[in-house]
Amino acid sequence: MEFKELFWRLTQLDPAALADADKTIRVMSPALRPVRSGLQLLGRAYTVRCKNDFLAIIAALDDADPGDILVIDTQATQVAVVGELFSLEAARAGLGGIIIDGLCRDLTTIRTLDMPVYARGSSPVSGTTNTLGERQIKIDCGGVEVNPGDVVFGDDDGIIVGSIDELAALIPSAETIKSTEQAVIEKLANGTSLLSLLNFAEHYGRVQAGDKNSRLAIEL
Repeated sequence: MEFKELFWRLTQLDPAALADADKTIRVMSPALRPVRSGLQLLGRAYTVRCKNDFLAIIAALDDADPGDILVIDTQATQVAVVGELFSLEAARAGLGGIIIDGLCRDLTTIRTLDMPVYARGSSPVSGTTNTLGERQIKIDCGGVEVNPGDVVFGDDDGIIVGSIDELAALIPSAETIKSTEQAVIEKLANGTSLLSLLNFAEHYGRVQAGDKNSRLAIEL
């Protein structure tokens, strides 16, 4: 599947549908939270590793392509490596978003942007710009491996990561899950109870009997 098709089909889904399709998919730590809610993050990873310093992040901004997601392992717990000037320029340059396994600052400005930014928290103290760091290498971000070019997909629920092939293989199942859930939502809106749409009684009985392979399922 070409990235353009994958990108379009993913925009019709959400990370939860992909995670339901494969519970072993790479999911970043829930400690990484969006600065502004309600935005979808989707693009290819441009990876950066830098400790308490953001010189490599500036270099990445100059090198990344429009639509890329800067995925940053700062190994920093006390200083911010992204602020208003950087985020404004990233948005102007057309980047798809920024993920910081670390801290940012100037949240008031970042919250005005339509470009998603994720971080572990914030600090008014800025990092240094004296270390070259590393770019476009395999990194750990949010507790998962991220490779240059991996597809990064996030919303308010969290962020998943996968290669194009990995996510493409999950698309059909995720689309089925999404359409089934939409059908359930419509039935709920029309007064149907959720329990009547599930194999709840059967599943509950099997679990009581010690069946570890039973699955709760929607039955439309």
